[in-house]
Amino acid sequence: MDHNNSHTHSNGKKSDSHLNIPQIKFTKLFINGQFVDSVSGKTFDTIDPRTEEVIATVAAGDKEDVDLAVKAARQAFDHGPWPRMSGAERGRIMTKLAGLIDEHMEELAALDTIDAGKSFLLGKIVDIPGAANTLRYYAGAADKFHGEVLKMAKPLHGYTLMEPIGVVGHIIPWNFPTTMFWLKVSPALAAGCTMIVKPAEQTPLSALFYAHLAKLAGIPDGVLNVVTGYGSTAGSSIANHMDIDKVSFTGSTKVGRLIMQAASASNLKQVSLELGGKSPLLIFNDADLQKATDLALLAIFYNKGEICVAGSRVLVQEGIYDEFVKKITEKAKSWLVGDPFDPKVKYGPQVDKKQMDKILKYIEHGKREGATLVTGGNRIGNVGYYIEPTIFTDVEEDSLIAQDEIFGPVLSVIKFKTIEDGIRSANNTKYGLAAGIVTNSLDIANTVSRSIRAGTIWINCYFAFDPSCPFGGYKESGFGRDSGMHAINKYLQTKSVVTPLVNTPWL
Repeated sequence: MDHNNSHTHSNGKKSDSHLNIPQIKFTKLFINGQFVDSVSGKTFDTIDPRTEEVIATVAAGDKEDVDLAVKAARQAFDHGPWPRMSGAERGRIMTKLAGLIDEHMEELAALDTIDAGKSFLLGKIVDIPGAANTLRYYAGAADKFHGEVLKMAKPLHGYTLMEPIGVVGHIIPWNFPTTMFWLKVSPALAAGCTMIVKPAEQTPLSALFYAHLAKLAGIPDGVLNVVTGYGSTAGSSIANHMDIDKVSFTGSTKVGRLIMQAASASNLKQVSLELGGKSPLLIFNDADLQKATDLALLAIFYNKGEICVAGSRVLVQEGIYDEFVKKITEKAKSWLVGDPFDPKVKYGPQVDKKQMDKILKYIEHGKREGATLVTGGNRIGNVGYYIEPTIFTDVEEDSLIAQDEIFGPVLSVIKFKTIEDGIRSANNTKYGLAAGIVTNSLDIANTVSRSIRAGTIWINCYFAFDPSCPFGGYKESGFGRDSGMHAINKYLQTKSVVTPLVNTPWL
């Protein structure tokens, strides 16, 4: 089979797609309420993965810039109004900010499309409204966390206070620039913290726009600072900084280890990490094949596979394995890959050349390891970082493509016999971020969901995220939770206050 012709591809006409590109308004660092050049004057290019052309030149922050941002955040925390105003007042400003995000939805979605190759349509339907709703959730939560009165064993009155942890460094990834920005920033704002955000160097544009909107909404100067730049410079400076109280990071397990080491070697700052994944989707003999194949395609090819919880290992029970492979292969071949501004396109280009090359290398590994390539496996065209939807069957569960996080549109299909075999295979990974189960049996769903060591289990659904539902990993997928009230706890300290009781009639 000619794999180059096995998938539909739309290279979207430039004249059409470029109509959607907004003017790039913000390319400087945002420190203490102002857009400023980096101290060094250095810049870097941000590239459109559809065309491989430069979109804009952005300020490259380094240690000196991080120092200035931390100084501003420290001043705002120690002496500014944000941690001292009521939770209700913080919530009012956050709600106003959410409204501004809604007002600029088209422009923000377009920025993430040209910067990350993300679907423009899904940006408008999912990412941008989801960010505004996350802000609203935490705006509503800002006055609903509190300490408790303690029942002491001695004649003492004791109670606890929940106090903001201080200055926070958020280091966010390139695959969901908007979603990850607000998953980190929203609960930290609600808690009363001040912060420095370091967006990924591949996708800096929307983060700078959000800094502008935060200022318009009335977030005080110094509370939210954005330092664009490279992980090895700006990111490392945040992790090593002696005056940052907490680092929240989403990205690779490799970098997560470096951040923990830096936190330990510097000021023992608290760390929360949401890291890699190799999430299994278990499909049992009683599953509806139509639903199972649709979920499996969504789980791996959504956002071109650049998603930490991608269902990159589909474990199929032997009774339906052959039929499943046949159906999913047919469906994958009909997926339209091309310009992400085209609403008919299922997914666009990988984020950059480095990521594309890494994915293609893993595909070659899969071929060498003896797995069967049933569809895809190639780059599409010569311009833009497009890769065909790729499916391997007959995959050995200990092979490289079944163990490593590829972070691209590459699916490994693995056969299993019994429920116990499926559970064992699902847990045969160093990661533990998420898992999916497709079955019509409540007993199977209950047994398997309690047996898989992962932070989120989706039963007969996938990517079922919600602002109120905690999200995070087991094992080498990290620790700490985003979303839900659990996320606010990451940005709070518990203080105990005790006073003696004299002549009290009861304790």
